[in-house]
Amino acid sequence: MSHGANVFEYGMFSKKSLRRIIIPLIIEQALMLSVGMFDTLMVSYAGESAVSGVSLVDSINTLLIFLLTALATGGAIVAGQYLGSKNLEKSNQAGEQLIISSLGISVIFSVICLIFNQQLLSLFFGNIDATVMSNARTYFYITAISFPFVAVYSSSSALFRAMGNTKNAMVNSFVMNIINIVGNALFIYMIHLGAFGVGLSTLLSRVIATITIMIMLRNQNLSITIRSYKFWDIDLKMIKSIFKISIPASLENSVFQIGRIILTSLIAMFGTSAITANAVTGSLLNVATIPGQALGLAMTTVVAQCVGAKEFEQAVKYSKHLLKSSWLYMFLFNFGIFILLKPILSLYNLSEETFSLSLIVMIMHIAGWITVWPMSFTLPNTFRAAGDVKYPMFISAISMVVFRIGFSYILAYGLGIGVLSVWIAMLMDWTFRCICFYWRWKSNKWKQYAVV
Repeated sequence: MSHGANVFEYGMFSKKSLRRIIIPLIIEQALMLSVGMFDTLMVSYAGESAVSGVSLVDSINTLLIFLLTALATGGAIVAGQYLGSKNLEKSNQAGEQLIISSLGISVIFSVICLIFNQQLLSLFFGNIDATVMSNARTYFYITAISFPFVAVYSSSSALFRAMGNTKNAMVNSFVMNIINIVGNALFIYMIHLGAFGVGLSTLLSRVIATITIMIMLRNQNLSITIRSYKFWDIDLKMIKSIFKISIPASLENSVFQIGRIILTSLIAMFGTSAITANAVTGSLLNVATIPGQALGLAMTTVVAQCVGAKEFEQAVKYSKHLLKSSWLYMFLFNFGIFILLKPILSLYNLSEETFSLSLIVMIMHIAGWITVWPMSFTLPNTFRAAGDVKYPMFISAISMVVFRIGFSYILAYGLGIGVLSVWIAMLMDWTFRCICFYWRWKSNKWKQYAVV
């Protein structure tokens, strides 16, 4: 490719192929969110004790699922780079070893949670109401059985994304969530099984979706195909390559989640209005970042293949294009939220004080989402896709501890700003990440970490 050539005319991905990757990802993110909201609504029918028990367990499950997702992403990046280098044998091998290693780790998670069910719940949540504990233990037992299925499903979906085949991942996600909704309707509304029914529908949806996607990956016409599910056929060298990318990503996710828990406890000190405003903002956060999250996943797919092919010029150009797209879509999406902000907040039936605080907090978030967020959260996927995983991990950890947590306490108590300090510190955190990631991108140092 000549230096001045149009990357879309001569590159590895046309504008049409990029759209085929991006649009299903956006739809998948939106579907997961909307179905999750329905799921929460349906669970509430089972009673407050069931809701409390399920929500407590979900906070543990989310952490474990994040770790499994990070592992899946790491494996998909390795497979994607081999795919870009046209080494189909190695890309298939990476896919097989990803599923084997994720299954092994998830089985360990599952066994620990099954054996130490009550002890883990007591460790995380202390002495909770006996009825809530009973519901939590029931739900925890059933969802713990599903961890191996979550691992294999997440890994398989990540491999489809590595191929640029996001449509299959979208369809499977949709089917899984629909089964979960139908299961909830049957087990909660009709048979009245409470927390057990919620867990059972979750388990069944994950089992069916996993079996389906495993069969789909056996298709020999795919660029990454699983020739056989020989779970004893372990390649330690390939697993080491996967872990080299996965472990830093897992640590980064863990630090982020722990940081959020610490900040939630700080917010709780400022009373009910602050807690409610944080909850409302958190629920809207998932909606507001859908375009950026989807374009980040697309960036991982595209850049990994470019790096594998040693087409670093294309990797840079596609990164630029996808980053600009993230900015554009985040601006348009959040401008719409800004216009409708007061009507949206009115749906939550808030007190006047909480409404005013939520309004201020949302405006602060929107300001960050349309300015520094894409550079802070979409762009780092370029580095991860290239194998440069330690840098974003260190920057994210430092930024979370120093700015998000440290300055929250300094501004709240040292300067007496109060609860708004948490969200001011958040903007400082995003800005610091933005500066550091821009420098890394311009330095080209991220090009030195390719797996293949």
